[in-house]
Amino acid sequence: MSRQTSDPVAPVTARRLQAKIAQAQVAGRMPSIVAGVVRDGSLVWSGGHGDVPGDPEDTQYKIGSITKTFTAVLILQLVQEGSLGLNDPASTVLEDVGYADRTIRSLLAHNSGMQAEPNGSWWERSPGLTFDELSTANADSTGVLPRGQQFHYSNLAFALLGEVVARLRDATWWECVQTRILDPLGMRRTSYQFDGAHAEGTSIHPYSGELIAEPHPDTGAMAPAGQLWSTVGDLAKYCAFLLDGHPEILPKERLEEAYIPQSAALPSALESAQGLGFQMHRAGSGVLVGHTGSMPGFVASCFIDRLRRTGIVAFANAMTGLPASGIATTLLEELEASEPTIPEAWRPSASVPDMAREVLGVWHWGPTPMVFAWEADQLVVRRNGVVGYRYRV
Repeated sequence: MSRQTSDPVAPVTARRLQAKIAQAQVAGRMPSIVAGVVRDGSLVWSGGHGDVPGDPEDTQYKIGSITKTFTAVLILQLVQEGSLGLNDPASTVLEDVGYADRTIRSLLAHNSGMQAEPNGSWWERSPGLTFDELSTANADSTGVLPRGQQFHYSNLAFALLGEVVARLRDATWWECVQTRILDPLGMRRTSYQFDGAHAEGTSIHPYSGELIAEPHPDTGAMAPAGQLWSTVGDLAKYCAFLLDGHPEILPKERLEEAYIPQSAALPSALESAQGLGFQMHRAGSGVLVGHTGSMPGFVASCFIDRLRRTGIVAFANAMTGLPASGIATTLLEELEASEPTIPEAWRPSASVPDMAREVLGVWHWGPTPMVFAWEADQLVVRRNGVVGYRYRV
């Protein structure tokens, strides 16, 4: 039996998802929350709760550090083309920037040892600087940790990555985002500044419950770290791309290289990790891949579950109150509980590569048997009936 991948969720599932975001809006004291659920590349549910100033699917919210994944995709395009190497230092492009001697890989993975924020006023709340101004202000920055030692989140690193893109493309970072990602995906409601129906960024007074307006600055050279605005509808399209790739942007194989853990923090008990510009959290079928985001007055979340082929987008216009990775887990688990993923039907092998056929059967690690079997297009290794490894030839 086949399933219609574009079918919306059942009414009872929609009710349960709506209840989850309503509970989050009340518990977090947020003016509004909007969310959407993706399944097999299609938006199958969206909703909002609170004072949403428009259609929940088409109202813009600032997405904060989800922007970093767009910067990462632009970098990976350059790597795909051979114009840049992941192990090249950023100084091969930004030779005049004294603190750009970290590798592209380490900047994407937040283990370069660079400081978290640029020198000067709080960039998220201030009019942005040009890259030359930013570079001058941080000319004496030498890092806060040894390179490659451990995870240390750095917004400043993504300013460097955005400038690498701009110089190699001879275009602004934003022009590259628009022409090389948004246009091919048809993401017409994602913009540099708000455009049309949008939520206003706010903080909530902790005692009176009154709204406090937050600024929406143009962050200039720091924009590659957190500038963009988007909608549930647009980021649902982005989730579909993150699941399957796109011929005009990046193939699935290159994207999946970005989902390989590069660094993590021991205090998190390895519940989360960082790939090449993408965050990973232990949840769902194993690991959710995507990114959280926050900017003054906004919190956002965008994650996919690659094995279940589902995704989640959620935004709120409050400085705090929305657990960004938590809401992703909550909604995706609700979807799975209400409408479980239907696995692909088992089919006999059409062909087995000779190099794989030679190792099929039972092997041992000491006294422990390991069963090697060919399934579909993968060599699957099980120990005590549990899948431990999957290999593609």
